[in-house]
Amino acid sequence: MNKIPLIENACKELMEYGVRGRREKCKDLAKRLLLGRKIPGEDPVFWPTGLLAAGLWHCREALMAAAQNAGNAETIRDAGNGSAGIDRALAAYYGRWVKKGMPLLYLDDLLAGETLLDMYLEVQGKGTDFGADMSGELLKKAVDRLAFYGAAHPTDASGSFLYRPANGETTVFVDGIGLACPFLYRYGEIFGKQDYKELALLQIVNFLSYGMDGVTGLPYHGYDMADGCKYGIIGWGRAVGWLLRGMTGCMSSAYGAERLAAPCTALVEAAAACQRQDGYFSWQLEAAEGPADTSATGMICAGIKQGMALGVLAGEAYENVLTAGRLALERSVREGRVYHCSGECEGFSQYPQRYGAYPWALGPALLVL
Repeated sequence: MNKIPLIENACKELMEYGVRGRREKCKDLAKRLLLGRKIPGEDPVFWPTGLLAAGLWHCREALMAAAQNAGNAETIRDAGNGSAGIDRALAAYYGRWVKKGMPLLYLDDLLAGETLLDMYLEVQGKGTDFGADMSGELLKKAVDRLAFYGAAHPTDASGSFLYRPANGETTVFVDGIGLACPFLYRYGEIFGKQDYKELALLQIVNFLSYGMDGVTGLPYHGYDMADGCKYGIIGWGRAVGWLLRGMTGCMSSAYGAERLAAPCTALVEAAAACQRQDGYFSWQLEAAEGPADTSATGMICAGIKQGMALGVLAGEAYENVLTAGRLALERSVREGRVYHCSGECEGFSQYPQRYGAYPWALGPALLVL
């Protein structure tokens, strides 16, 4: 499949998604001044664009590998142009955040740190030039800031990240596993900080203890240690994707793999049993006759692909799940966008049944297609 239209659109959305226009900013100002409402500021590295950045970096590596293995000048040229375009987009995206003072508003922002780590290693190891705003020194400062933010993030009594503590909430969301854990674990791995690896693994171990359904082997959306209740629905598609993403992101070394290989395999088995005949996963995995969801399909397949690359998942059954999911995603691509994606979740059991083309389908699709 030709991924260039997807890459070009992802580069565009990287800079545009979530950016408030002048009218929206005026409305926010009025709410603050006239109504006294606390309106969060614009988040330049919120999770949807963090997913796009991760997908683009994967495409960059694939393009560079294609250029190295190519036997003709045209392929080398096209791959080089594609990877250079991704470099420019990532430099502009993170450069904008740097110029604004590296604001961090939510736990979600840690996802953007994954690609920053990749860029840091590229600069340190190969001397790649991403521009004056993306020097090795600045990139190290940026990843440190993200890591320190994660380490200081409020937790519950068991050490699990509270998802929105600023609002007085005491709930743990599975989203936080996929958003924060891969970055924290890898940061600890790269810089020799065991406490960051332990922090990441603790989030997953706790969720497996307190947030899973014992019958299906699928996760709830979250839980609250304060009242002992699990919240949301069982098997929300993106919840499975977030948990699987967090697990595979923390198995990049033997230390994490030894602890997570068995529960990761069990989760994949439970999810694979829910794959539809058409290759998609539904927005709620067990709702086989409900709408298909490309965000769930992309995230779950990306996790399976990563698990296979790590050697944690092996066998024809996993390859078949991945192939069927990839073909389903391909059928949902039009003009550089991935359609049939469910809208943004608004909280526990608040899953708007609006379907369209969103970054949280495009980013994971870049990893799979």
